[in-house]
Amino acid sequence: MAAISISEKALKRINEIRSTEGAGDSTALRIGVVGGGCSGLSYQLDFDAKGVSEEKKDQEFEVNGLKVVIDMRSFLYLAGTQLDYSDGLQGKGFHFINPNASRTCSCGESFSV
Repeated sequence: MAAISISEKALKRINEIRSTEGAGDSTALRIGVVGGGCSGLSYQLDFDAKGVSEEKKDQEFEVNGLKVVIDMRSFLYLAGTQLDYSDGLQGKGFHFINPNASRTCSCGESFSV
């Protein structure tokens, strides 16, 4: 079972960006949590052609046909999270719906547990 789920809108946008950046279909989406932001922790999305790192004890999943890599520390914060994408009037971009977050900032880009 994957630590996260990815909505159809988010998957479509990820594939558009991956195509624009010239990343191949085998390139993984790396999702992480880093210190920072007004609530203490921030989400990080990158494409990773290298894949799994034994040093970081990465977890690898396939979500809706997309290879996803999450380092073990971030995995603990992201369990049960959904990645969504919005292009509406309230703001365009990726949004994390994280059941583990006890507090989020108003912009939704940082959280605390």
